[in-house]
Amino acid sequence: MTHGDSLLILGELQRVAEERCLRAADPALAERVQSVKRYQQRRFELTYADLLSNARYAAATRFFLEELYGPADFTQRDAQFERVVPALVRVFPAEIVRTVSTITRLHALSESLDTEMARQLVSPDITAGSYQLAWQRTGRREDRLLQIELTLKVGKALEHYTRNAVIRTTLRLMRAPAEAAGLASLQRFLELGFDAFRKMRGARDFLANVATRERALLEALFSSDTAAVPNLP
Repeated sequence: MTHGDSLLILGELQRVAEERCLRAADPALAERVQSVKRYQQRRFELTYADLLSNARYAAATRFFLEELYGPADFTQRDAQFERVVPALVRVFPAEIVRTVSTITRLHALSESLDTEMARQLVSPDITAGSYQLAWQRTGRREDRLLQIELTLKVGKALEHYTRNAVIRTTLRLMRAPAEAAGLASLQRFLELGFDAFRKMRGARDFLANVATRERALLEALFSSDTAAVPNLP
């Protein structure tokens, strides 16, 4: 990995920081962003209620829900991460750095979409109707599709790691150097994902489920039929 990889990751983290600055300057916008995040977490729980209650898929579904879709505040984690990106590129294998680059791109896109969604809401009290209308007003259908594709790409990478003996061994051996380099939170994230996907003993069906449901929801959200939108709180 090169200096260019560091710049790409840092650029995405800077985009996240800019979104936070916008919200910090507008408390009403910040409140609506948090409402969007909480609403989307509830939506995810409804969409994947069957997988969350399935012993095989629960851990991976929970990982997506809490680490990729949840309303948790990652400000401190991102600030720490930004400081140690050069160490990340030196310490971690190239495959993992590429996955981290995808994760940061997904993170930045998600924050941008959340901000835009919040701008389209007149109230932090979100209903199914106002949620659909907000998505349509963003005009960012292709960005929502990209968000889905990046999420699937992260899942496919984690699945690959569980099948690759070298990566599996390397990830375990990374704990001490990762902690020494200030990358303990990233190591934790990767191991959580790795363990969740390993428990499934094959992620093809899980990822196919996610792809089918998220793309169907996308089509419904941007349709004119409010009754067609499934699993909205």
